[in-house]
Amino acid sequence: MLQPLISILTPFKNSELFLEDCLNSIIDQTYTNWELLIVDDHSTDESYNLVISFAHKDARIKVSKNSGNGIIDALNLGFENSSGDFITRMDSDDVMAPNKLQLMGHDLITHGKGHVALGLVNYFCEGELGEGYQNYEKWLNALTRSGTNYTDLYKECVIPSPCWMVHRDDLMACGSFESTIYPEDYDLAFRFYKQGLKCIPSHAVLHHWRDYSTRTSRTHENYAANHFLKLKLDYFLKLDRNPDQPLVLWGAGFKGKLCAKLLQKHHVPFIWICNNPKKIGQQIYKMELQPVSSLSELNQPQVIVTVANKTSQKRITSVLENQALVKAKDYFFFC
Repeated sequence: MLQPLISILTPFKNSELFLEDCLNSIIDQTYTNWELLIVDDHSTDESYNLVISFAHKDARIKVSKNSGNGIIDALNLGFENSSGDFITRMDSDDVMAPNKLQLMGHDLITHGKGHVALGLVNYFCEGELGEGYQNYEKWLNALTRSGTNYTDLYKECVIPSPCWMVHRDDLMACGSFESTIYPEDYDLAFRFYKQGLKCIPSHAVLHHWRDYSTRTSRTHENYAANHFLKLKLDYFLKLDRNPDQPLVLWGAGFKGKLCAKLLQKHHVPFIWICNNPKKIGQQIYKMELQPVSSLSELNQPQVIVTVANKTSQKRITSVLENQALVKAKDYFFFC
């Protein structure tokens, strides 16, 4: 039986220091029926020449130059030139585990269309990995092991951009890379969710995610916190908001205030609560903040939580579940 062709889409820009490791990890895959659509997004270093040298040795590597600008245009160009039954993405500064394509492809063959194959991730860097990235890795991998990624969709991006694989038809049904919304990986995760693609659990570390100070996700304005929150709220209002339930916003810090502004901009009525006694009874944006006890007066509310502190989140979860509210249906953590 002929193995399905897997198309790997990889934009790159000034990745000279890391590209060799990335390309070798693809070439060394145990699964060999792949094509790499690698797109230069206006590099100014020697990245392009390095990729060309690899392409001359391996016909599966197909190089092009971005006719547009940015990751989304590069992904679109790569996808347009691809031929695979299965589509995956790879970041030019990361490293694949040797069996990544084999295991993810096997999962898609086994489960069929309507699914997204995933893998555990491992962050690495030259120095000491920050606590935030360690926590994110642990949290993300716990979701992937059980395939329950969507339950925390509004908290952070639950599908890592370089560690998913889907059927071509499913990606096209989701709109592929036609959306111009950033962060593009988080937007695609929401579109997978909207389309009803089921996450296949995985217990294998398949992707090694490199962290460094100039990584695009750290430095580019498209990945700033305000973009994430706007994206979350827009999709919440489209996909999960039940107008028959009163809406509650819990938290009056930076993210709570930004979320309140966005809700007001959308003309969505809501009740604003917080734990801070200094803020209760005060007005912010012409709204009086209510105590948490006001929740008990509401009939089956939907609650957006913007409190980031982990200990506080546990207490909040207890309060909400004591009122028989269900996660990812009645309450949603936005941070």
